[in-house]
Amino acid sequence: MLVSQSKAVPWILIALNIGCLLLLWPGLTMPVLTIEAGVTFGGVTQTLFHQQQSILESIETLRAADSYLAAGLLLLFSVCVPIGKAIAIMISLLMPTKWKGLVRHWVSLISKWAMADVFVMGLFIAFLASDSSEFLSTQLESGFYFFAAYCVCSILVFQIIDRAYTANSASVVKV
Repeated sequence: MLVSQSKAVPWILIALNIGCLLLLWPGLTMPVLTIEAGVTFGGVTQTLFHQQQSILESIETLRAADSYLAAGLLLLFSVCVPIGKAIAIMISLLMPTKWKGLVRHWVSLISKWAMADVFVMGLFIAFLASDSSEFLSTQLESGFYFFAAYCVCSILVFQIIDRAYTANSASVVKV
């Protein structure tokens, strides 16, 4: 039986989509990365810098520093696009069949521009690169893992929907 043939699938996908949003919230509000710089004199370590921020706190910090472009891009790709994508997926699952293709096409287009996975990888690379210094230490925090889980969940939901839609379109063409 194809995934698209089950009447329960839209409700399962809606539940998964809600689950994605439940992963996104702590990914945005919990600390993502901790950076600490320090020096050691005579066996005593003195911390010179300690910063731990969530994505939303980072957006506010950038805005307060008049880095509006960076704050806006982070807001757009880490908050607005994921929420817009989730809403569009919900609409596509609940709306009449004749408009589903258009909404799914739109979700496909914004998915290509969604920087969530690039953001997660950028954080990971920054984590690995900065941890190589004896004066600078970094630690990935729980927000990173929630955000990464959101990315995987969101991609999975869209792939299931896309396969189901493609299977439905193919079966309609054959008839």
